[in-house]
Amino acid sequence: MPRPAILGVVGDSAAGKTTITRGLVRILGEDRVTHVCTDDYHRFDRKQRAEHGITPLHPDCNYIDIAGQHLDLLREGKAILKPVYRHADGTFGPPDYVQPHVFTVVEGLLGYHTAAMRDCYDVRVYLAPPEDLRRKWKVQRDCSRRGYTTDEVLTELDRREPDSAAFIRPQERYADMVVSFFAGESGDPDFLDAEVVLREGLPHPDLSPFIGNGARGITIEGRGSERLLRIPGDLDPARAAEIEEAIWDKLHFATHLRSQRLGEFTVGIDLHRSESLALVQLLVLYHLVVARAAIALGGDGTRAPLADRS
Repeated sequence: MPRPAILGVVGDSAAGKTTITRGLVRILGEDRVTHVCTDDYHRFDRKQRAEHGITPLHPDCNYIDIAGQHLDLLREGKAILKPVYRHADGTFGPPDYVQPHVFTVVEGLLGYHTAAMRDCYDVRVYLAPPEDLRRKWKVQRDCSRRGYTTDEVLTELDRREPDSAAFIRPQERYADMVVSFFAGESGDPDFLDAEVVLREGLPHPDLSPFIGNGARGITIEGRGSERLLRIPGDLDPARAAEIEEAIWDKLHFATHLRSQRLGEFTVGIDLHRSESLALVQLLVLYHLVVARAAIALGGDGTRAPLADRS
């Protein structure tokens, strides 16, 4: 069997990694995806981190070498015995026996920390929401799901900031796609705008025929070797459907993946849909599926070597 196509999604805590990857795993099929979180490779549990005065964002708080070895094994199509970190109580559970499937989706804080880890991915995505929005998401998540108070979350965010600046945010330069969601003109959290930096490491689909269509259409701006794609959160659903159709046309060999569930997310128990999220997910899906097709034909994916950016 050809090796799996591997997607990396990296970003700071509460940057939206799970929102992006959950939709992709659902589309690809859970039985066809190996889903790995590099945060499971923490060296210390929550109590030990407090004793050592170290945050989970620091590389010394993680078994980076073992995570890299496991990514390499998965790329070779071999099984791993993955550690399990339980965010609910900050302890470790029994390890999971993880077998490779057609696709591997890897998310976490330090997924691009070493060159060896970076070389394992066919597609690298980095999530970079504005800091005020990320902090809001962090408070909402940790208070509702992990039992923290608002003051506790904000205090921890401040304590982690030096490590975020030193170790998490610098990984952005290694990504093929940098995705930022932010509040648009409407201010409605269900209609966040998206900016996507598209770097030359991937053969991105041509979206130029869809530029414009009024003040709230998509725009594409050239920035040297990069392009900046802007997707308004209140993009007309009919226009969004046209763009999605054009991308799906390029994936004619993968029509079995077509779904109306792209762009879905939950707030509490309520289900919402975002056109900008749907298009971002479809762009990521496009690259992962095209890489898989290239691998199945005997190639080694589609991403050109991406020089480390200082």
